[in-house]
Amino acid sequence: MSKVMEGVRVLEVAQFTFVPAAGGILADWGADVIKIEHPLRGDTQRGFLNMGGVLLDPLRHTLIEHPNRGKRSVGIDMSTPEGQELLYELARTSDVFLTNYLPQVRQKNKFDIEHIRAINPNIIYARGSAWGNKGPEREQGGFDGTAFWSRSGIAHAFSPEEMEAPLSQAIPAFGDSIGAMFIAGGISAALYHREKTGEAKELDVSLLSTAAWASGALLAQIMETGVSMRASMPKSGGSARSPFNGNYNTSDGRTINLCINSPTGLIRDTFEHLGLPELADDPRFSEPRALFENAKAASDLMVPAFAKHDFAYWREHLKTMKGQWAPVLSFPELLEDEQALANDMIVEVDGADGKPLKLIRGPVQWDGEPLETTRAPQASEHTELVLMELGLEWERIEALKAKGAIA
Repeated sequence: MSKVMEGVRVLEVAQFTFVPAAGGILADWGADVIKIEHPLRGDTQRGFLNMGGVLLDPLRHTLIEHPNRGKRSVGIDMSTPEGQELLYELARTSDVFLTNYLPQVRQKNKFDIEHIRAINPNIIYARGSAWGNKGPEREQGGFDGTAFWSRSGIAHAFSPEEMEAPLSQAIPAFGDSIGAMFIAGGISAALYHREKTGEAKELDVSLLSTAAWASGALLAQIMETGVSMRASMPKSGGSARSPFNGNYNTSDGRTINLCINSPTGLIRDTFEHLGLPELADDPRFSEPRALFENAKAASDLMVPAFAKHDFAYWREHLKTMKGQWAPVLSFPELLEDEQALANDMIVEVDGADGKPLKLIRGPVQWDGEPLETTRAPQASEHTELVLMELGLEWERIEALKAKGAIA
């Protein structure tokens, strides 16, 4: 497959998902990503073996595999002078330094930007954080559940006012995985800029800014008009302004989503597909303005029409409809969806236990080719190999092990 980042070395000093997932994307694209882990503990996330009641096998740890596939792991204790010196030696040969450690930790262990740039002035320094690298809370930690979901306004917007409490984030590392693509994209732009100008940039992406950008269309509306939006309680039917935008329940309790934002030229075709051809000639619904003004009346007629047939019928029957629609699927159903599989969204690697392990590829596909990658490394799996590539003699490696500076 295409390896557009081949020849690029990324030195990753990061834990959990947000920033490591950016390293995983760059590894997917062909970069040599060296993940630095504590020689005893490894990435703290390796200890997360019970996720929402789901027990994870340490050899098939999906929350490690998702953000860390394709990397090499080196165990270094960065709190020791010897470990810091090894980190600097790796930084000399790297194009990118990628981290999500807090400023005070970077300073204490001497891998903040001034320390790394003193070793390699041409390195791109990329930071990911919960709240951003400026402001009074730059030294505070956070996760996507706090920064992306809760504080950003997303949880509030997705939770109907009638609910006693806001919806919880049901997808692990949801904001992390989105924000990781922004980091990977920023690094790609920084590499291009360095190639053109010789100037190495530093970049920051926060989970809070990720959420703000993802919500940017609504936030712009609020700043312009002062009018916000919030989800309403779920029901079968169209929205307050358009019967062609909404969720409609089928006879077997499943749901079809209509998303016909502009009904011009589609009114007759839509009603005919719903078995309601007579509504296209009804003056209340025959042209867009009237349809919007009489949205509830149209919706009330469409709800029982959808309820006449089951989910499988509508999935097949609506294939010829000109307007936009989608079946509302569960995640297990997505994993078997014909369109998802046709676009190579699932990749299989050999797990650490030798058995196949399935993962989701990143959203960018090069030349239509399926992704080829490897499993995430075990903690410190490649320490000796990478250090020998740096030119360290075996005697020095043994001495560093004896001091506890490396795994």
